[in-house]
Amino acid sequence: MANSTAKCRRERARVERGGAALRGGLVVNWEQRLAEMEDRFAAQERRFAEQERRFTEQERRHAEEVARLQQRIDELTRTVAERDRRIAELEEQLARARKTSRNSSKPPSSDIVKPVASKGAETATPRRKRGGQPGHPRHERPDFAPDEIDRLIDYRAETCPCCGERLVDQGSSPNVELLTQIELPLKPLCVTRHRRHTRWCATCNCEVTPPWPPGLLESGLVGPRLTALVGFLKGPCGMTMSALRRFFRDVCQVRLSKGFLAKLLNRISGALGDPYEELLRLLPDEKRLNIDETGHKDGGQRYWTWVFRATMFALYKVSPSRGSDVLLEVLGNEFRGLLGCDYFSAYRKFARLNENVRLQFCLAHFIRDVKFLAEHPKAENRAHGQRLLGHLKRLFEIIHRRDEYKTESGFRQALTQVRNQLVWDATCESPHTREALALEERFYKDTAAYFRFITEPDIEPTNNLAEQALRFIAVLRRVTKGTRGATGRLWSERIWTVIGTCAIQDRSTFEFLVEAVTALVTHQPAPSLLSPVESSA
Repeated sequence: MANSTAKCRRERARVERGGAALRGGLVVNWEQRLAEMEDRFAAQERRFAEQERRFTEQERRHAEEVARLQQRIDELTRTVAERDRRIAELEEQLARARKTSRNSSKPPSSDIVKPVASKGAETATPRRKRGGQPGHPRHERPDFAPDEIDRLIDYRAETCPCCGERLVDQGSSPNVELLTQIELPLKPLCVTRHRRHTRWCATCNCEVTPPWPPGLLESGLVGPRLTALVGFLKGPCGMTMSALRRFFRDVCQVRLSKGFLAKLLNRISGALGDPYEELLRLLPDEKRLNIDETGHKDGGQRYWTWVFRATMFALYKVSPSRGSDVLLEVLGNEFRGLLGCDYFSAYRKFARLNENVRLQFCLAHFIRDVKFLAEHPKAENRAHGQRLLGHLKRLFEIIHRRDEYKTESGFRQALTQVRNQLVWDATCESPHTREALALEERFYKDTAAYFRFITEPDIEPTNNLAEQALRFIAVLRRVTKGTRGATGRLWSERIWTVIGTCAIQDRSTFEFLVEAVTALVTHQPAPSLLSPVESSA
């Protein structure tokens, strides 16, 4: 029993020692594991911190890269916008550079600075050859009438060159070959010296001196016809004062100074004053006028030459203004007629100031503006312009085939149909670009003024009458280089009015100048520039 107790005590002690050892080992083991875990956790925290640092660094670099890329994008966006602006600017410059008298309102004289068209362009739009066209009837100058022959010279052979026998005419109708020649005399001018004798009357015991013929003393050195010739050479022929001096010196064998020639021109200008004022007074009562203007130089200053083209006369006015004040000055506030003109703002303002004025805008000018769109660098403008050109072509085809329509109403109906299609495409089908908006706005505001010729048969759809009346002035302008002072402007207005009106009435400008100068020196009423029918009316 005692042994068993002792054995149990020893076993308990051993178990207690083993448990203590086990508890000590477990504690040490857990402490080691805890330490290892803490070490691993610290290492993981260090790795996490490193990764977080790297991530932060990457985020910073990415932010910097994004900022750099965004800056680059902004720069490229600005560059693209600048290039787009520059491209649009260059396209506009290119479009302006392509403007000619064919596709804009520029004068034909400006075409001389344009480069010569390429060979391909010439073959694409061939131009007709100079001279008479195939099928054109031949024109021959008619022979002189017998009363127009000044001298007749006969050439006859009296003897035969072979045998010496005397020659005779063959029967009742001799064989005569004719040759007519016009020649300038060696002395073209006739110098006449008038002598007035004072004689004595024995009955009355006084001297008697006959009067000079009417107009002789007033004419002076140069007679009316030669004075008119000076005006004709200076006006319609456009000769300079130096050229006039050379003509009289070399051809007429008479020396006249520039000052004396200027006095003759002033005399002619005075003779044309009343005919000019007569037409000026008639302008406000005209039912229809075509008006246009062109540049004029006076002593280096910018002036404008206006033409007022009536049915049977044309009046010209040189003014420093190109505005509606010229229209008010010439036509007044009570004008009730129709104005054929281009789309220049002065005419539209004049129509706003006077509600009785009706306008017909020139379709030829409009066609040029449409051609500008049809040749524009932008594809949408080109397509829009080609569409409008097609309608305009059909419109003028109907006008030129007017005789093919059986009734006037059918003709007007065909014009109205094309007009409606044109207006629709110009407004509702417009690409609304800056260039197309200009035409679109015109139709919104002034459709009636473009197509008034459809409802009023006597109106022309173009302003060709006024443009043709200005054509010779554009030619003279390049020769004379303008005027210098009020006297020159007055001379230009009056002589141009005579030239334009005589051309309309198929009258001789020279003969009218002779009549005007003769009436001036003989103190007779000045001749009228109106046709005989208008004068009687």
